[in-house]
Amino acid sequence: MFKTICVGYDGSEPSDNAVRMACDLAEKYNSSVHIVHTPHPETVTFALGAVAGYHVATTMPSSEETAKAAAIMLEKAKATAADAGQASVTAHIGEGEAAQSLIDYAKEVDSDLIVTGRRGLGNLSALVLGSTSQSVGHLASCAHLTVK
Repeated sequence: MFKTICVGYDGSEPSDNAVRMACDLAEKYNSSVHIVHTPHPETVTFALGAVAGYHVATTMPSSEETAKAAAIMLEKAKATAADAGQASVTAHIGEGEAAQSLIDYAKEVDSDLIVTGRRGLGNLSALVLGSTSQSVGHLASCAHLTVK
């Protein structure tokens, strides 16, 4: 049913659940899993917040900090996938707006399904459904599954 599954990842608990769900479906359908992380200040803060000297409220992350945070996030996502039985996943760092980056990558790899967490680490403007998940649901040309 699904040959290629893309999953959006921002390091939040719902995105961990999305990775687990994608891996579960991949096991059932013998699918490949592609994890997409598009770094933003919120996710860089989340990944680097424990680093001494990183001032969350007053400093925008540098390109080096952004790259470091993206690598941390993807390692965390790959570890979650391995724990869920998928040791071989493809990891991709997106650019720009998270939803559009995920949709573009899903088209590039001919994804049958995009899995996202219901709420992530993004801004608080979308209280019920995260803005990335909401945008993916509206704009994706393939199936979209949102998990809690």
